[in-house]
Amino acid sequence: MPARIRLQRHGKKGMPFYHIVVADGRAPRDGKFIERIGTYNPIAIPAEINLDFEKALQWLRNGAQPSDTARAILVYKGVIFKNHLLKGVAKGALTLEQVEEKFQTWMQEKEAKIVAKKNAVTLTKKEALKARKEAEVKANIAKGEEVAKKRAQELAKEHQARMEAQAQNEEAVAEEVVEEEVVEEEVAVEEVAVADEVAVAEEVAVVEAEVVAEEVTATEEAPAVDEVAPATDQTEEEKAE
Repeated sequence: MPARIRLQRHGKKGMPFYHIVVADGRAPRDGKFIERIGTYNPIAIPAEINLDFEKALQWLRNGAQPSDTARAILVYKGVIFKNHLLKGVAKGALTLEQVEEKFQTWMQEKEAKIVAKKNAVTLTKKEALKARKEAEVKANIAKGEEVAKKRAQELAKEHQARMEAQAQNEEAVAEEVVEEEVVEEEVAVEEVAVADEVAVAEEVAVVEAEVVAEEVTATEEAPAVDEVAPATDQTEEEKAE
């Protein structure tokens, strides 16, 4: 059974890393191999391929059969194309100079495509990073506006609470003032009532004093009349005698 060019898996779980090896077709995938001719890292962007071009070409010309993934790598690196051109030399259709010229032209085009792809990937990364930053800025602005809105609402609630408390205090003060005015009015009414009572008492006292004075006057005048009366009677008796 001919030799095969295939991948031999290494690396941790979820982080594969492959060796490109030439092994017996009957050997297990990760078993013994004849020669290692390169490595393949699919995790990197773009994927990293390190290949010994001359050894890979020699094994291919010697009849080694690549696996599907190994063939894709050999096509990508130009080994398959170079082998195809060398078959043309064996048939006499091309010369080595023509093969080298065609291969160099193909490599330049390939390198240009790889550079363009890397630039596109880099540009995509930059655009993605820019878009992510813009999204973060917008999110931060929206978050700031939301925080400011909530803060404004809290301040409005605090202001309303202060105004209500102030209104309650003013109402309480107004009620106290009204109560004081009521008390003052009651005191004033009581004072007026007391003054009226005093005035009435004074009037009653004046009347009583007048009555007493009249009684005293009447009492003082009564004896004088009695005294005069006997004297008059005596005089009449005297006259009668």
